[in-house]
Amino acid sequence: MHTKAYGARAADQPLEPLNITRRTPGADDVQVDIAYCGVCHSDIHQVRSEWAGTLYPCVPGHEIVGRVSAVGAHVSGFRAGDLVGIGCIVDSCRHCGDCGAGLENYCDHMVGTYNGPTPDAPGHTLGGYTQQIVVHQRYVLRIRHPESQLAAVAPLLCAGITTYSPLRHWQVGPGHKVGVVGIGGLGHMGIKLAHAMGAHVVAFTTSESKRDAAKALGADGVVVSRNADEMSAHAASFHFILNTVAAPHDLDAFFSLLKRDGTMALVGAPPTPHPSPQVFSLIMKRRSLAGSMIGGIPETQEMLDFCAEHGIVADIEMIRVDQINDAYERMLKGDVKYRFVIDNASLAT
Repeated sequence: MHTKAYGARAADQPLEPLNITRRTPGADDVQVDIAYCGVCHSDIHQVRSEWAGTLYPCVPGHEIVGRVSAVGAHVSGFRAGDLVGIGCIVDSCRHCGDCGAGLENYCDHMVGTYNGPTPDAPGHTLGGYTQQIVVHQRYVLRIRHPESQLAAVAPLLCAGITTYSPLRHWQVGPGHKVGVVGIGGLGHMGIKLAHAMGAHVVAFTTSESKRDAAKALGADGVVVSRNADEMSAHAASFHFILNTVAAPHDLDAFFSLLKRDGTMALVGAPPTPHPSPQVFSLIMKRRSLAGSMIGGIPETQEMLDFCAEHGIVADIEMIRVDQINDAYERMLKGDVKYRFVIDNASLAT
């Protein structure tokens, strides 16, 4: 099955129109006509080979929403016409402890939606900057938001689950003071989700101009992290800090804000390492530094249902697929509030 796509042929080349081949749906497969695909910062890292191992041609995109157009004979949970999503995972080993626990994201053989191993041509997975995709039913997610919100649901498949998973794992809820570092594609979702979970949410930004925006997202307070007085006013008061910043920065300034037994979880993935934290920042209050990577399929479905129940979607700017190269440059400058989403219908024109 041939379909139109947008991708890169090499790390130093812009994205351009491509024709790719998708497999015919097998007995356990779901074929999806893609309506919208969110644009993740990971797409840039992968396309430009800033993360080792990019395979070309590279068709990015793992924030996929659309309608089921065909199902295999053994598929029971989906039928043609259903609104569905596909996130960062399209396969895993299905039998290890992680897969058994519904944590396919930590499976050693997890297959990413693009740049992962597959017997399909061209030998690696191709993502959502395309018209159609075929995925095993285990990795397809049901969308319960109104269809009118479908484009704004797309970023939930990565930005949403990336922030939801650590908030749930560290049991954020009423009575908790939670910090969210960074107000971007990930951070704006972290603020919305932590607020909906009932926590007292404080947003951290380096920009004075983002105060009002953070409060509009649900933050109860906003701290400009370059202001030493504002930072010190929150010393040893946070139960949990979600750090979404994808650039190297000093972590110690935030450790001092954690209570005893508090945790800071990193979800941003910088291209070079953070400076090493001072050990005494951790041991003096039994603080923890942790990491979290997306979420498994059951938790991603839980996140989508939670967001539908609470009316949560991403704040987006819609683009045509032929605007993607300009969108990448704008993302690198922080010039988007807060997530680009491709209208995949533009692939047909």
